[in-house]
Amino acid sequence: MWNNVRQLNLAANALYALWALVLLAAGAYWLMQRPAFTLHTIAIGGDTEHINAPTVRAGVVGHLKGNFFTVDLDNARAAFEQMPWVRRASVRRVWPNALAVTLEEYKPLATWGSDQLVSVDGELFTANQGELDEDLPAFDGPNGTEKEVVARYFDFKKWLAPLGATPEEVTLSPRYAWTVKLSNGTQIEYGRERNPQTLAERSHRLSAAWSAVTARWGNDIEYADLRYPNGFAIRAAGMRFIGNATAGKPAAK
Repeated sequence: MWNNVRQLNLAANALYALWALVLLAAGAYWLMQRPAFTLHTIAIGGDTEHINAPTVRAGVVGHLKGNFFTVDLDNARAAFEQMPWVRRASVRRVWPNALAVTLEEYKPLATWGSDQLVSVDGELFTANQGELDEDLPAFDGPNGTEKEVVARYFDFKKWLAPLGATPEEVTLSPRYAWTVKLSNGTQIEYGRERNPQTLAERSHRLSAAWSAVTARWGNDIEYADLRYPNGFAIRAAGMRFIGNATAGKPAAK
């Protein structure tokens, strides 16, 4: 080899190239560590109705490691998504020392249990309920039934509209029986779903007879039990009677 000029030249060129790469890497590393690339700004935008940008920024900054070049965007995104009200976050670098964050909030539909909220998409989340702009309906149910309860809420809202009231509470018991409390104070026991039409049929039975019920017993209907095969039970002003769906009017009991 030592007598082969061509091989010596190739080896020398390879060493020069390697040395040049080492110098470039060292220079790049030195440049990347310059203070000019230290993250100074986190710009927060998107859906921030319930999000206080300074509070979110302060809560996340301690989780951000590195500078413009080295910060882990996935870790940054995950840190933002741990903040209250934040459903989803996207994070990108902005030259030379900033991050731009776009947030998407949860859209609250109702409270869930004693200390959580449920979104319009049926997702549970935890946030300060004192930040809500309005009173929300109250939902509850076994773990994993959030989407089902949300879907049924919209069904009940539609089915019970003829009563002139809206659901304020929707509860699915551990035995999967449904209870609804309306804005007019009426509590409705639906029981369990025997088939996909059970709840709709029971709602229609009540709404079809509601005018006759209120005409005879007044608007102060405290309780309706729809678990009967062909009728329902009503409690109003201390009285209880049965409404037969086929008879057309309620009969006192």
